[in-house]
Amino acid sequence: MLTRIDNALLDSLCAQAAASPRRRKNHNLHTSDTALAHRLLNAVQTDSYIAPHRHLDPSKDETFVVLRGLMGLIIFDDAGNVIEQIKVGSGRTADSVANRAENTTLGVDIPAGTWHTSLALVPDTVILEAKAGPYQPLTEAERAPWAPAEGSPEAAAQLAHWQALFAAS
Repeated sequence: MLTRIDNALLDSLCAQAAASPRRRKNHNLHTSDTALAHRLLNAVQTDSYIAPHRHLDPSKDETFVVLRGLMGLIIFDDAGNVIEQIKVGSGRTADSVANRAENTTLGVDIPAGTWHTSLALVPDTVILEAKAGPYQPLTEAERAPWAPAEGSPEAAAQLAHWQALFAAS
């Protein structure tokens, strides 16, 4: 079945993300968790904390392209130090003319084994994400031991710190 990725779908997905306790919502384009290729839309609000992680399976490079809004991508070393921060944007925000000039990165391909997280820098940010399947939950070795867990009291403070990194850049 053909799926149209249009503004109606993105609007609906953003509304679901805003209503979600996790403040994000995905829409799978693949038909099952066992699919060999996972493609999904992920709508993220600015107060959604995504814990840093990595994918150790060498086939699990992760690609995302921002369709709407502005995302911050942070790459870490093994000790949790920030080694790179990138604004990734579609140019489709309220101040899109300014953003288009400022943000030339539209998407990223993150190699397997790379510690990373992402955060929405404007409300209603939507990415198209792709990686190899089948789905497997993160193992302990793929969860950053130096970062707060999602839902922990420290997570909100960590998210605010990361947001400040991008406000200064």
